[in-house]
Amino acid sequence: MVQTTERLASTASERYLLVYMIAVLVIVTTLVIVFFVVFLKRKNKLLEDRIKQQQAFEAEIAQAQTETQEQTLKNIGWELHDNVGQLLSFASMQLSILKMQVEDDVKEKFKDTSDALKESLSEVRALSKTLNNEVVLNIGFEKSITNELNRLKKMKFTSAELKIIGDQVEFSNRKHEIIVFRIIQEFLSNSVKYSEAKNLNITLDYQPEKLIITAKDDGKGFDVNEVEKGSGLINMKSRAALINATLDLSSKPSEGVELVLDYPLT
Repeated sequence: MVQTTERLASTASERYLLVYMIAVLVIVTTLVIVFFVVFLKRKNKLLEDRIKQQQAFEAEIAQAQTETQEQTLKNIGWELHDNVGQLLSFASMQLSILKMQVEDDVKEKFKDTSDALKESLSEVRALSKTLNNEVVLNIGFEKSITNELNRLKKMKFTSAELKIIGDQVEFSNRKHEIIVFRIIQEFLSNSVKYSEAKNLNITLDYQPEKLIITAKDDGKGFDVNEVEKGSGLINMKSRAALINATLDLSSKPSEGVELVLDYPLT
């Protein structure tokens, strides 16, 4: 009887010990899991913060570069309008004075030079306007694009057309208006320099919450993968990122280039 009682007591003690050990194991496991979860959350938070800091830093750098570029373009615009424009105006005026002082049979020889000077002066003034963001804002986004296309059409293109779909929506942020215009201007500049295109087309598609801009040329095109790191493309993409827009550039050799910019209006 005594032995049976001792056995029961021993068994109960072993059970208590087993329960105690299991409880301790569960608590330790729970603590390890909790610690691991907290560690992961903290690690992810640190990584998130680092990514945000990096993005903020890159955005500030891009913003600074954009502002510097805008100031440079403005200064060039002023120089073209005030200095080069005045010199061309003076040259045209002097040529007109000389033209009046020569014989009639010589006057015709002045005509081509006089016309070339007037055309050059007109081009310089038109270019100076597109480089000055204050002028762009004053005449408006669509008018600025039209002026740029007209200027390029005079230079070398058979056609340079702007198509507008939907009702125009004003930009809530005027700085964004300049940035979008500069992206289009960069595309057009690349078409002039590299594409050997004859026709340019730009479409402004105003939708309820966004503006979709499509710019195309019918030039020789290129392999996008080979020029992915080109400064022009990077410049356009960095500008688009500043205004939370998405930019897609597609092209194939002999098939021209197409740019699609998706800009949120709200």
